[in-house]
Amino acid sequence: MQRLHVICNPAARGVDDALVQRVAATLRSAGHGVRVSRCGAIAGAGDLIADTAARGERAVLVGGDGFLHTMTGPLVEHHVDFALVPAGRGNDFARQLGIPSHPQAAVRLAGAGLVTPVDALRVHADGQVTYAATRVYAGIDSQVSQVVNGYRRVPPALHYALGAVQSILTFTPRSYRVEVDGIGHEYVGVSAIVANGGYYGNGMHIAPDATPDDGLLDVVLLGAPNRARLLRLLPTVYQGTHIKAPEVTVLRGRTVRIESSGVSAYGDGEFIAELPVTVEVFPGALRVVR
Repeated sequence: MQRLHVICNPAARGVDDALVQRVAATLRSAGHGVRVSRCGAIAGAGDLIADTAARGERAVLVGGDGFLHTMTGPLVEHHVDFALVPAGRGNDFARQLGIPSHPQAAVRLAGAGLVTPVDALRVHADGQVTYAATRVYAGIDSQVSQVVNGYRRVPPALHYALGAVQSILTFTPRSYRVEVDGIGHEYVGVSAIVANGGYYGNGMHIAPDATPDDGLLDVVLLGAPNRARLLRLLPTVYQGTHIKAPEVTVLRGRTVRIESSGVSAYGDGEFIAELPVTVEVFPGALRVVR
């Protein structure tokens, strides 16, 4: 039996006290030792995970990709095993790793599953180092994240599709320089994506060949077709067939630097910094139950 620390963000949509109590009760009924903590801010994440490590517990995170983003740095730094009960808008980390979307199935896996190392992304920006679990991106998708994070009355199932259409209609292409393992690539486009897994934006298969445990980053450069062309390309991103389009370039490497003007970098749906940023793979840095 495991000693488990259930951690949630009570302010997150989709995470309420009833869900957290069901998670804890299910784990206790399976014979695990369980305690519950609530984390509403990045500032508290480090202390919670440090305490989890000191007690020799496995963390059970109840939330989505944004909450995982908050916890990624502390999880890496303290070498803590963790399970994920997906309860966010996108849940793309769980989708990539095959973690069940149904809470009860995910809870059972949290207690009984095996720990597997997967890669993390280490991000250097503004003289600081941060971490991401699945992807870092800068461009039209950054604007989508900003728009989606501001939604209050839009149904969650529509967030990313509606945000994408709104951003396509307003985002202006930029000049980018992207270096992959020291080799420069310059283009006019709408985004640069550095991916450790295939999905973002609630199931968009942006980097269909990305593998989270191969020690490599997949880099997707989106060129600048007109808005009508972008709207036609949008459905193909869900199938991953957009990579066949002439406007799309896919590269692979271990260290990626993104430069452009007036563009924000986001990671796992959360703001990181204004460009430039440098992203490097951190092999096997996350220890996830799957």
